[in-house]
Amino acid sequence: MNPRGVGAIYRFEMARWKRTLWQSVVAPVITTALYFLVFGSAIGSRMSDMAGIDYGSFIVPGLILLSVLTQSIANASFGIYFPKFTGTIYEILSAPLSPIETVTAYVGAAVTKSVLLALITLATATLFVDVRVEHPLMMLLFLIAIAVGFCLLGFFIGLLANSFEQLQFAPLLIVTPLTFLGGIFYAVSALAEPWRTVTLFNPIVYLVSGYRWTFYGVEDVPLWTSILAMALAIAIPLVAIAWIFKTGKKLKQ
Repeated sequence: MNPRGVGAIYRFEMARWKRTLWQSVVAPVITTALYFLVFGSAIGSRMSDMAGIDYGSFIVPGLILLSVLTQSIANASFGIYFPKFTGTIYEILSAPLSPIETVTAYVGAAVTKSVLLALITLATATLFVDVRVEHPLMMLLFLIAIAVGFCLLGFFIGLLANSFEQLQFAPLLIVTPLTFLGGIFYAVSALAEPWRTVTLFNPIVYLVSGYRWTFYGVEDVPLWTSILAMALAIAIPLVAIAWIFKTGKKLKQ
């Protein structure tokens, strides 16, 4: 293990994040605050409880994950794509760092950013609605696991991308639509068939359900399926990244 090398990349990524604080933190928090104002206050005051929870409070876990998923992918993908774009990726590959150390440094920095953003978003939510966390330790563990999974996905996207436009393809056209249809603004049990069954094919549903359970103790799907979904969200991109480092495809070209 090369802690100095891992630490150097980690500190560089965190320093870059500080230089773009407005885009990385302030803008997502403002966007989330607008969601709370529109859905939590304006629309939520006209809606009945969802799963026995005030609507404004009900959407808090989902909105936190919406911010975390998009920012995790964006931070991790840009972090590894930029060295490819500038050509400094060869210096990283020739450094005394193993692939797992390189991934740990970049993904670790991206996870740190995502978790900090989630906690800031949670603090922002308390200004608008009543929020309770019944399982705080589990909430933090779920949050870190989900952030790790999507930071790994973002890292994988950054390795594959050939342009800045390709970095935006998966987040905008795949992840964001799935997230909006993943139970952020509603309980799956509130849907009529066949949409209730169709929704269960969306993997984001399991992440949102498990994370909401840590807040209010309610779930749309069994908790064990949420844990399995989180494990797969980490394992699948990890295997894909290992394959890229082993073959050198899209990395040394």
